[in-house]
Amino acid sequence: MASDPHPAPPAGTAAADLTDRLRQWMPLRDSQATLRDDYLGFVTDAPQAALERDGGPEHVTGSCFVFTADLTRVLLCFHRKGQFWVQLGGHVEPTDWSVADAAYREAREECGIDDLAPLGTGILDVDRHALGGGFRCSAHWDVGFAAIARADAAPVASAESDDVAWWPVAALPENVPPHFGRRLAGVLAELAHQQRQP
Repeated sequence: MASDPHPAPPAGTAAADLTDRLRQWMPLRDSQATLRDDYLGFVTDAPQAALERDGGPEHVTGSCFVFTADLTRVLLCFHRKGQFWVQLGGHVEPTDWSVADAAYREAREECGIDDLAPLGTGILDVDRHALGGGFRCSAHWDVGFAAIARADAAPVASAESDDVAWWPVAALPENVPPHFGRRLAGVLAELAHQQRQP
């Protein structure tokens, strides 16, 4: 019997939680399934370093796509370093129990809305992207989750962002990262698929 090419990280760690979630997630798109397998290899090869900001030039981050309840608007922040509109999220801190916890914490910090409600059953997308000048990391292995904000919630930009604002999912601003529209569409498709499951 062949051994598991992606052995489990130590139980009770954020890396173990992430590998469990990755194994349970069955993405709609083949490209996401292939990338999910790459993530499993990356995390199991160096479980601790893979999730640490200072663990190496490449590491896991957590993102949270914040929507209105009808999923017609998404909350984006204008990233100061990147100079683009992007979803909320950031690095995993030692106090985070999981990458999901990091994603929701970062979202609350970056938009000033404390009572975001997690949406979906877990991971909704993975997106490994290289970073340009101004970043001390060379690549982020980003894991996407989602949440809903109250209709009357008023977002407030954090120190890391110049602005935070609602945008129609069908009319995103021009200055978003490459392929962001496709990524957002994939997240919405995953959510719709999960909602159809019994």
